[in-house]
Amino acid sequence: MSEYVHRAKKIVTLSMIKPDATQRNLTGDINARIEKAGLRIIAQKRLWLTKPQAEEFYAVHSERPFFEELTQYMSSGPVVAQVLEAEDAVNAYRKLMGATNPKEAEEGTLRKDFALSLTQNSVHGSDSRENALVEISFFFSRMELVG
Repeated sequence: MSEYVHRAKKIVTLSMIKPDATQRNLTGDINARIEKAGLRIIAQKRLWLTKPQAEEFYAVHSERPFFEELTQYMSSGPVVAQVLEAEDAVNAYRKLMGATNPKEAEEGTLRKDFALSLTQNSVHGSDSRENALVEISFFFSRMELVG
């Protein structure tokens, strides 16, 4: 998987379109915004996480007070997991997503435009290159990354 962190001077990151957005049929709108921002979708799949899978994915937050609410929500409906590629994919996607709290997100960001609440904030993105590798390997095999 590490060969995909730096592919032709490009960096990859994980994007996840969360249940609130998939249930409102926003996948196409979000994908269009991702591509317009210069990020390339090189892998994508729609799936429904079980509660144990959501707990495993968000294990880093297991001691946080919001963990139960987060994992319950993330297993409440389908998500769309994606691998995005760009010169600086992690930072580019984080800028496009906006602040975690949609009330604090800048105009024109995904969370400002689509989020319903702090928990139902429509999208997830890796916070570092290292975490991107871990998160991508949670959802995708190397064979599924096809730039």
